[in-house]
Amino acid sequence: MTILNRYISRFLLIFVFFCAVSLGNTAAQPGGRLIVIRAANFGWNLAANLKIDGRTVANIVQGPRYDHVIPAGRHVLTVSAVPNIELRQPASITVNVRPGGTYIFTALWDSDHVYLRPTTLSLAEMAKMGL
Repeated sequence: MTILNRYISRFLLIFVFFCAVSLGNTAAQPGGRLIVIRAANFGWNLAANLKIDGRTVANIVQGPRYDHVIPAGRHVLTVSAVPNIELRQPASITVNVRPGGTYIFTALWDSDHVYLRPTTLSLAEMAKMGL
């Protein structure tokens, strides 16, 4: 029985070691910062629904913005107006997030559709505007 206990103990020790190494590698891969601002003329009764890779992450209303770190890699950002009573098509854009990068987009309303546009404002300019 002591031989069996020794093998089980070694197996568990090796298993814990590999789990710790894999968690360390995951934590060592930083993502990039994604900021999505809702344009002021978006509509007083509409929110911008933001999806990343098909999963809703935020409904951006007047004032607030989406500002989070997302994993590095290729992502599809999709924006639509909610409520969508006129059944407008969502708009998508692909972004290749690099570790430590900052990606700023504005959700805009134009005639009858919504879209995302890369913002030309720097983080300092956004801070001055209170964004």
